[in-house]
Amino acid sequence: MRYIKSAAASQTTESQEKSIRDRVEIMLLDIERRKEKAVIEYARTLDGWDGEFLLSKEKRASLIQQVPESLRQDIQFAHRQVTRFAVAQRDSLTEFEIETEAGVRLGQRVIPMATAGCYVPGGRYAHMASAVMSVATAKTAGVENIIACSPPRGTSMNAATAYAMDLSGADVILEMGGVQAIATMAYGLFGCPEADIIVGPGNAYVAEAKRILFGTVGIDVFAGPTESAIIADQTADPMTVVIDLVSQAEHGMNSPVWLFTTDESLANAVDRLLPQVAADMPNADVVNAAWRDYGVIVLCDSPEEVVTISDEYAPEHLQIIASDSSWWLKNLRNYGSLFIGEGSTVSYGDKCAGTNHILPTRRASRYSGGLNVQKFLKTQTYQEILPEANKTFGAVASRISRAEGMEGHARACDWRLRKYYPDTQWDFEVYEQKRYS
Repeated sequence: MRYIKSAAASQTTESQEKSIRDRVEIMLLDIERRKEKAVIEYARTLDGWDGEFLLSKEKRASLIQQVPESLRQDIQFAHRQVTRFAVAQRDSLTEFEIETEAGVRLGQRVIPMATAGCYVPGGRYAHMASAVMSVATAKTAGVENIIACSPPRGTSMNAATAYAMDLSGADVILEMGGVQAIATMAYGLFGCPEADIIVGPGNAYVAEAKRILFGTVGIDVFAGPTESAIIADQTADPMTVVIDLVSQAEHGMNSPVWLFTTDESLANAVDRLLPQVAADMPNADVVNAAWRDYGVIVLCDSPEEVVTISDEYAPEHLQIIASDSSWWLKNLRNYGSLFIGEGSTVSYGDKCAGTNHILPTRRASRYSGGLNVQKFLKTQTYQEILPEANKTFGAVASRISRAEGMEGHARACDWRLRKYYPDTQWDFEVYEQKRYS
């Protein structure tokens, strides 16, 4: 293995992360203490916003009317695909009840969360697809209250984003962004119920706010800059590889794009062609910075070594442009979402394929998948152990509890053994509880 191109920069430095963390902690503490008053001040200072935060029915309708019919149809198409896949995910998780022993009934319930907060970015781009990904998935899961928010620009939030939120089932829409939006949903400000989970991508400050609040609320993923990797071999078209890498590099100047290949001629062609393709982009400065500072080309000796390298990087998006796609699907383990074949550009997944594009970054795919219906569902268990089963279960639990040194647990078991089986002689210690009047 050797690097044809290495990254010129590392990811966010420790000092940068600390600066962001300190700033976000101050803001969250301030909002927790001063609530709506603090949010109003931050919105005015950071976004230049003096308007209402809750999108009224009238303004919602007005924004929707601004969306061209052709774009509405495209958003509707994306919504259908995302919802179809989400329904299949929901149906894959079922409730059940089993009798493991006579008198022992165990079961599983699948219960939607009551309130979800869905953050939709609104900085450089209008992320209407993100609105569909988060809001429609929560709606399919059966969440009762869905709060969606996105930062305003000028006199309103993006009209198409508002339409996507409305179509996907948002109950409340907030014209608000940044840390103050995350805090508003977490703390239940401006008349909103407190969110049980907050999902959706955002900038470094939004991601840090979610990270700090995790525990107070659930979150979807620990998010960093968008990452994309391509695995390609000698069968791949270099221009296709380059175009797809460029398409993902436009997410931001700190968005890494990686190529893992066994073919040196392909590696050299991509290294030569990418700056030329990037120069033709309207946002060439963004793409060039991402490629210069974070772009990587790794030349591997075998497909097995490619798998090892790819799993080590654990990319958010992983595209396969190589022969024997079934082999790669079987052997790769760490990725947010997998795109198989030349026809499966990551852009389709980002916009309308149906799988969710809110995915784990910074190697989190080693232990987590992306946003899905199950993130909004609680898998909760129950048990019923009838008196006749207590003779066995009470005895075992009593002995284990006492062996662990947990006398109170043991006595809860012993009480039932004495109560249900008063005439039994036990061949182990069963505490006889004193009775009090």
